[in-house]
Amino acid sequence: MIINWLGHASFLIDSPLGRIITDPFEKKLGYQEYRQPVDIATVSHQHWDHNAVQVLQGDPRIISQPGVFQIGQIRIEGMESFHDRKKGQQRGRNIIYKIAAEGLDIVHLGDLGHILEPRQIEAIGNVDILLLPVGGIYTIDAQEARVVAEQLNPVIIVPMHYKTKHLSFELDPLERFTGQFEKTVKRPSLQVSAEDLHESAGVVVLDYPGS
Repeated sequence: MIINWLGHASFLIDSPLGRIITDPFEKKLGYQEYRQPVDIATVSHQHWDHNAVQVLQGDPRIISQPGVFQIGQIRIEGMESFHDRKKGQQRGRNIIYKIAAEGLDIVHLGDLGHILEPRQIEAIGNVDILLLPVGGIYTIDAQEARVVAEQLNPVIIVPMHYKTKHLSFELDPLERFTGQFEKTVKRPSLQVSAEDLHESAGVVVLDYPGS
C-alpha cells in the first residue's frame, strides 16, 4: 500500500483492497481538497477541518462512529476517546480508528486530546503504523505525543496535525516533536508492505503534495 499525507489529519491510504481517506477537510483549512474518488472515509469527530465528506468524489462508505466495520477485506474498528483532557467537556469526543488491510495495522488517532488509558491501549492492540497528532493546542502536544507513541509502540510513526505555511490557524511546529528523536526520515509518501515494514521503522515525515 501507499500512504500519502493530504494535510492536517487527512491521509490517503491507497491499497488494492480499497482507497481510504481519513478526516477530509474543507479548503478554508488552507490545504487542497482531495478530488479523486475514494471507497471509504473515516471521520474522527464532527469539526469542519475533519468531517468534510461533502467534498469527496465517488460514493464512499462513511465511517463516523465507534464499532467494527468489515468492508471487503478491510477491517476498521472505531474506538472512543476524547478531544481534550477533561473527558470531552471542552471539545467533545474523538474516535480512534484501527485500519487492518494487507496484513498491516494502521492506527489513526484523530484529534486525541489526552494520554491513553490502559484499557484503550489494550483495545488498540498491535500497531504497525501510527498516524499521530503532534501540534498541541487542540490535541496532545509534542511531549504527550511521544508518550502516546511509547504506549502503543508502533513500528512506524507518522506525525500529523501540526503547523505548516498552508494551515489557516495556529498549531505547534513539527520540530517540537521530531526534535525528541535522534533520527527522522522525510519522504514524499510511505510505500509499505507487511514484508518490508521494518525497513521504514522510526519517525517518517511525509511531504505535503502542495508544497
